[in-house]
Amino acid sequence: MSRRKSPDSPLFPVELPVPDFGFELAARRDGFWPVAGADEAGRGPLAGPVVAAAVILDPDSMPAGLNDSKLLSAEQREALFEQILATATVSIASSSATRIDTTDILKASLDAMRRAVDGLSTSARFVLVDGRDVPPGLSCHAKAIVKGDCRSMSIAAASIVAKVTRDRMMARADITFPAYGFAVHAGYATVRHRDAIDSHGPCSLHRMSFRPFRQI
Repeated sequence: MSRRKSPDSPLFPVELPVPDFGFELAARRDGFWPVAGADEAGRGPLAGPVVAAAVILDPDSMPAGLNDSKLLSAEQREALFEQILATATVSIASSSATRIDTTDILKASLDAMRRAVDGLSTSARFVLVDGRDVPPGLSCHAKAIVKGDCRSMSIAAASIVAKVTRDRMMARADITFPAYGFAVHAGYATVRHRDAIDSHGPCSLHRMSFRPFRQI
């Protein structure tokens, strides 16, 4: 974990944590290998699926610059996405807006992560999960890590894969539903998106269990 600079030293900005491979190596020392990282993208938007990814990194061929997807530019995410797919074992799953409405966003997110882990071509013996909750039904040991995408390289890689995949899905959705601007805001509650909802009402990609749709 990187040290944080004193707040009374304005010339030295706060240093953010940089993910490393420590959690993965600790699991390997305990006899659990391979280790996968799991994360999701899209819990907050008003529309579209929540997308989860599970990634098993190759310790001998890890892309440089892995970090929380939210701290990277779109160009950095796209470049790392291609490198991750070329060097790691990757699985992706999603839960649709309908699934989210039928259950709830937390259950839908955890289920997508479980299915992503289950879909790995090489079975993980240990999973590092971003957040506070371990997905129910995993067939191996797991550990939930708060802010894991800033602390574990495997989770950071999963966060990048999930984010880029979801953004691409929403860009394609924009072709079918051009009135909402999904390619720009990916379904988040921007002013443009809310204005489009006011003008056109919801479409089939909107999460009707989310506000403001519960009031429509």
